Amino acid sequence: MLVRILPSRGEVCTIAPLYVTTSVQHHPLKEMSILAMATLSKVFIVSMRPKLTVMFTKPLKGDLSTLPLLAWQFVVIQKSQSPSSIEPVLAFARDSTIYFYQLLYQTDGTVKFGLLQQMTAPYVLLNFKWLNPRTLVTVDTSEKLRVIDVRSDEELEVIDLVDVQLVYGSSHFKSLATGGNVSKALALAGERACYQSLDTFNGQLILLGTKSIHVMTIRQWQDRIDLLVRQNKFQEALALAMSFYEGKAKAVVGLVGKQKRKQILVDKIMDVLYNFVDISMTQNCPQSGGTFLLTEHFQAVVPVCVEHCLKLGKIDILFGPIYERFNQDITANGVFLECLEPYILNDRLTSITPAVMKDFVDHYQMKGMVQNVEACIVHMDVASLDIHQVVSLCWSHGLYDAIIYVYNKGMQDYTTPLEDLLKKLNIAVQAGKQLTDQQVRLGNKLLVYISCCLAGRAYPLGDIPHFLVNQVKDGVWKCLTQLHTEEQPPDEPVYPHLRTLLGFDTREFLNVLALAFEEPEFKVQDIPYGVQSRQKIVDILLQIMVESTGFDPTQVGFLFTFLARQMAKHENTIVVNRLLFEQVLEFLCSVETSVHHAERQQALLELLNAGGLQQVDNAKLLVLAEKAQFFQVCELLYQITSQYSKIFLCHLQDPSRKLEVFSFVHGILSSTRYTEDEQNSVKKEVIDHLQDLIMIDSKETACLVLSDFSDSVNKIINMIKSEPRTQYEFLKGLIEMRDHMTTAINQKDQAHIEPYIFEMYIELMCQFETNTVLNYLQVAEGYRLEETLKIVRYYKVSDATAFLLEKAGDIQGAFGILIEALQVKVRIYIDSVDTKDKAKISLCISNAQAVLMVIVQLCQRSSSKMDEPQRQAIWFPLLDLMMVSQRKLKGTESEPHFHDFKMLTTHVLNSMLGYIALPSILQKIMQDPTYSSGNFGEIKELILGMLDTYNYEETLLNTTNQLLAQDLYWSLTNLTSTANKGVISRSEHCPICTQQFASSSTDDVIIFSCVHSYHTSCLQSAGCSTLIDGKLHWSCLLCNTARRWKNPNRKEATRLSFSDDKDSVASRNQTRQTSNKLDTLDPEQKAALRLLKKEAEGPSRMAILCDVIRDSRSSSSDQSLIKSNSLLKKESFQLRLAAPPMQEN
Repeated sequence: MLVRILPSRGEVCTIAPLYVTTSVQHHPLKEMSILAMATLSKVFIVSMRPKLTVMFTKPLKGDLSTLPLLAWQFVVIQKSQSPSSIEPVLAFARDSTIYFYQLLYQTDGTVKFGLLQQMTAPYVLLNFKWLNPRTLVTVDTSEKLRVIDVRSDEELEVIDLVDVQLVYGSSHFKSLATGGNVSKALALAGERACYQSLDTFNGQLILLGTKSIHVMTIRQWQDRIDLLVRQNKFQEALALAMSFYEGKAKAVVGLVGKQKRKQILVDKIMDVLYNFVDISMTQNCPQSGGTFLLTEHFQAVVPVCVEHCLKLGKIDILFGPIYERFNQDITANGVFLECLEPYILNDRLTSITPAVMKDFVDHYQMKGMVQNVEACIVHMDVASLDIHQVVSLCWSHGLYDAIIYVYNKGMQDYTTPLEDLLKKLNIAVQAGKQLTDQQVRLGNKLLVYISCCLAGRAYPLGDIPHFLVNQVKDGVWKCLTQLHTEEQPPDEPVYPHLRTLLGFDTREFLNVLALAFEEPEFKVQDIPYGVQSRQKIVDILLQIMVESTGFDPTQVGFLFTFLARQMAKHENTIVVNRLLFEQVLEFLCSVETSVHHAERQQALLELLNAGGLQQVDNAKLLVLAEKAQFFQVCELLYQITSQYSKIFLCHLQDPSRKLEVFSFVHGILSSTRYTEDEQNSVKKEVIDHLQDLIMIDSKETACLVLSDFSDSVNKIINMIKSEPRTQYEFLKGLIEMRDHMTTAINQKDQAHIEPYIFEMYIELMCQFETNTVLNYLQVAEGYRLEETLKIVRYYKVSDATAFLLEKAGDIQGAFGILIEALQVKVRIYIDSVDTKDKAKISLCISNAQAVLMVIVQLCQRSSSKMDEPQRQAIWFPLLDLMMVSQRKLKGTESEPHFHDFKMLTTHVLNSMLGYIALPSILQKIMQDPTYSSGNFGEIKELILGMLDTYNYEETLLNTTNQLLAQDLYWSLTNLTSTANKGVISRSEHCPICTQQFASSSTDDVIIFSCVHSYHTSCLQSAGCSTLIDGKLHWSCLLCNTARRWKNPNRKEATRLSFSDDKDSVASRNQTRQTSNKLDTLDPEQKAALRLLKKEAEGPSRMAILCDVIRDSRSSSSDQSLIKSNSLLKKESFQLRLAAPPMQEN
């Protein structure tokens, strides 16, 4: 049905009333009648009841051949922090864009519309309908039906409707029965009209075909799962069922409620899982292929079962029926048990039935993987374990972590495992043999366990329950410090547990105690194991290790170091007797051993900083520190007496702080806090130990010399003259740092170095690093050419000699040296070919090629400065050498090497072509004895290569000329176009006489390219014309005046005149004399004269004229720029054009 509203608004193509069904009969919109209508360009929503009003409009854009589409649906709307509600949503579309608008009913009875989302499809829409509140079906112009999830815009399924043969209503939309009385737009869009061919009802999609009616619906959730099961796609069926369970599935039909639906889905998933296990064990199980194929099969099946059971919380079923089913096959049982390990380690599976745990332990024990069992046990709930079985297994296989975990978590007992394991470790330590790896591992685990317990941490991970922390710490300390064990063998010494741990690893156990002493309880007086307890433990340690036997000096030294640090940390609250303190000090400063030198020094340093050595004389302490080479302690003591030169020596001798000596010296010499005597003493020590500084870092030494000893550079260089290597390193650092510190900004501050120093550095470089001489000479400055040339010649550095000769202009000398070097390299290469050593041959050809490249570059650089005979004098000897050597190689049996050398000869020929005429090269080749007696084939490749190069260069030259000619043509074209371009005047008045151009038709008008215009007579009277070669040249008055104002100091431009009368000559002579007089003035007089002229200047004639005509211009501002009767519009008026001045880049 077509409804015409207004011709200007177009025809309504479709309407969609909002039906309030019984499911939403209590909705406040039930009393209203709402109708949606759409034309080809707009959507209207109209309220029919209780009052006829237009509620909403929205423009629609799209292809002219598409129709608008409408569809209502009540949808559950979930807003943030508010309960869900059921609201009507209108979906409308045209072309490929779908809009979703929600109808919002306000409390005051008004209705508003809000955009929910917008969807753009990659196809053109033919029709669409709602299947349910979350699913939409669309049909595109290719008659493909698509099922779409609205919330996620996900396309769920695509069905081809070609066989349906949809019915189109094109004839009705074109109104063919009534003579076609519709608009052209509607007739065009009506070609694809099929509004009545697609509809939905109760979740069913009804399609009208030309010969049949088709009904489609979305399958129930059970049907979808069962279909996959029938297709033997159990894993896909389980994944689909789990998506139903987690609420992630799309287009779900038949599931209602939350709790009820989950229970239904759990039962369904378990049924599918049972079938999957049965099929996997029977029908889908490989009947042949060996154990590997079976293992691979069950590795794909078992994780699926474990994953789904864990997600659903069906642990009883996993270790019940499913495990019993897999237990029937030994391979499946092994795969099942091994599959549990990653879930246990990730804490997803924390409890296992005792029967399965027994099988789990037995299986890993059989495969020799008991360490994996230990890793799993510490992640499991102890209540689910057979403790007797697990503990027996752990003791028999040395699974100490598992033993500790079972006692801690299962029985909350932290001391029993410690006592038992200490007894085991004590047996190993008392045996007096080298500890095995397992025994060492046990000792390390005990140290970590004790440290965790004393810090309130659980072992191996987590925290001890808060209410047990103090109890655990107290129990562990009592266990460690008990006088005897419960059994107490007759020969047991006192404090057996402390002796065991100290005997195992004295240093690490003392570190554990040091960490424990940092806990809060050791800093409080009133609680057990407070400050007094720390003193008690120290006394016990001294009793065990110092007052008795059994510990070597190194272990006692660890104790003394520990005591020194504790005395420094805890504000001297640890008390030891005077004799013991002297022993501690003597051990720390012992020179008999270098073991743990840094640790002993740090302990003494901390003790000194804490004030624990106040009773010791500083002089005595300094003697001990110097003997022990405790340079940091010495530095601290020297600083008290301001002996900074001694501190410098401490830095210099300390291997760990050698690099800090430079910053220390610079800080002393550049600061004003130190006296001159202190600075001089440091300078003296620096000079005396300069060689040591150079050996540490030559660059830093040079930087220090440049910044703080710049006036002593020559003296320092002469001081180290007897050590050439040291002198070289210093000069290297000096010059590199000078170049590094020099920039374009501070070139004036650059340290000056005499030329002889550069030459001394080059001479040393020739001795120690010959290969770097050439590179340095190419970039360096400051050396004298003649003296440097003598040096490199003396040391026979050929490449550097050639470079300097070329720099001096002796091209032939440079070429002669390089050609001799090339002859040597070629001779070595030819000799190496006979050895057939590929590595040596490759190295020799590379060396010869490197020298050849240098010669070719020399010849190319020099050829532009020579005439033809001189160029031939350097190129032809090089070519002769290459051709003669190539002839020698051709007689050998090494054809590949001959080819490599021939490529070098070809390169020489190609390089010559740009500098030597081609006929001369050909004549040289033909006259060479090497080829004169041979066949043409021997030189064919050389000649053809030269000709190819010549053709290439000729083509390149022609192409370049064409490009340049084309650029020149376009430049001249643009210039001509600019010169011929018309120019319009900005004003109707002459700026000089202020008369209108139209009022004086007899006087000519000239317009410049700057769009200023004047009468020619006015310009001539203003002196803006010049006669050159009989032709009158004009200049713009305003532009010239502006230039003079911008540059007042510029000399006045001389106006050319070809008048030879006497007055003119006299005038010029008078002007020249005046100018000469002005030139004799000093700068101050000239400046005063310019100031006087500037103050005496009045307004210019141009400014006066502008003031005069300002009123007349303002009165005619509303008129056009050029009047109709203006001279500029007369046909007789002709423009005199001038090309714009050339702009210089």
